[in-house]
Amino acid sequence: MPAAMLPYACVLVLLGAHTAPAAGEAGGSCLRWEPHCQQPLPDRVPSTAILPPRLNGPWISTGRLFRAHQFYYEDPFCGEPAHSLLVKGKVRLRRASWVTRGATEADYHLHKVGIVFHSRRALVDVTGRLNQTRAGRDCARRLPPARAWLPGALYELRSARAQGDCLEALGLTMHELSLVRVQRRLQPQPRASPRLVEELYLGDIHTDPAERRHYRPTGYQRPLQSALHHVQPCPACGLIARSDVHHPPVLPPPLALPLHLGGWWVSSGCEVRPAVLFLTRLFTFHGHSRSWEGYYHHFSDPACRQPTFTVYAAGRYTRGTPSTRVRGGTELVFEVTRAHVTPMDQVTTAMLNFSEPSSCGGAGAWSMGTERDVTATNGCLPLGIRLPHVEYELFKMEQDPLGQSLLFIGQRPTDGSSPDTPEKRPTSYQAPLVLCHGEAPDFSRPPQHRPSLQKHPSTGGLHIAPFPLLPLVLGLAFLHWL
Repeated sequence: MPAAMLPYACVLVLLGAHTAPAAGEAGGSCLRWEPHCQQPLPDRVPSTAILPPRLNGPWISTGRLFRAHQFYYEDPFCGEPAHSLLVKGKVRLRRASWVTRGATEADYHLHKVGIVFHSRRALVDVTGRLNQTRAGRDCARRLPPARAWLPGALYELRSARAQGDCLEALGLTMHELSLVRVQRRLQPQPRASPRLVEELYLGDIHTDPAERRHYRPTGYQRPLQSALHHVQPCPACGLIARSDVHHPPVLPPPLALPLHLGGWWVSSGCEVRPAVLFLTRLFTFHGHSRSWEGYYHHFSDPACRQPTFTVYAAGRYTRGTPSTRVRGGTELVFEVTRAHVTPMDQVTTAMLNFSEPSSCGGAGAWSMGTERDVTATNGCLPLGIRLPHVEYELFKMEQDPLGQSLLFIGQRPTDGSSPDTPEKRPTSYQAPLVLCHGEAPDFSRPPQHRPSLQKHPSTGGLHIAPFPLLPLVLGLAFLHWL
């Protein structure tokens, strides 16, 4: 197997701890014409963000000490364990984040990191990576030769006794612990009353491995589920909760589906991106013509209640081919040829009105809630939209335990750049979109004949970035779309 395909996914389990609670409410809004499955989105039911996060239960141990298990696999379905990490340390919550609303900043210190290999092949792979640098060669001496490998043996990569730190040589960090959010919400259940769900959001990991040692997160990974209060059914939850570094979970393979993009695909909840971007996505794919359309609703808050602007984009895509780098993935090329912008708050409207006439939609005043075509100006530079635009994408489809079809689209680069060359094509995925059954509308009609946007609540009192900073923040939005 090529080195680029190993290791695959890792599953993180945090155990134990306690802090004091406070709460804030969350909800949402949507477009009048959107399908019923997005009115509201499944997790737009009232939710509570715990500030500061209460890390008790299955994520962190008492005394603010934590123990984390990370499991790495040789396959994308987490069925062939390669190696496991045991990480012990201490975390200290500091203050509410000034950058990412709803998050808490934290400091952490690692006490011990150990590794267990589940195959001789995994040992050879890790040793080969370590031997590529001088510091790594010193760390490789702590590991046994392949012929002396013992199943279940724990080898220390970092401890009070061991000299040096092998984590940098392996490219390992726990910087995700420096940004934390705990959320509690009621999850609708089919033919049953809603169920309490607790989720732990940790900071995002930089998509460029070379940057991970220095990067401090401004967004989140997909949330961890509480072992006690999680979305059901969840076949993997019990397997993960009962595992340890010597007994990694072997997960049942998901039901892979052939890539059939026809229909509506929507976000299952409020999504977060680095650089303090919150959004929901709605896609329509027309397989017969290989054309697509999408609405991207941007917000200023992690509950997606305070809209800032909406973008409609459209274009074409190529026939997919199986990925040679990511097993089970399909590679496509997308072209964006049309775009419309709708400012949804006063600050964004003012910014667009101050833009150069030739840079965003031509001459004329922008007004809040009114859509304008920006195709003729080759996009909208204040929002980072450039047309035409090409992206090299990675897609896959699966089915969840409830039989719902899921669409996974490639992860966006953390630095805000675009996968506009084959070399930049993603090798991991964003949170999945869910299939909304029903006939897709015809977006080929002129904008004035399309259903109008629902007006959003007043954003009075909204805390917004100072005006000079806003174009920098919003300028990354277009690059995080697909």
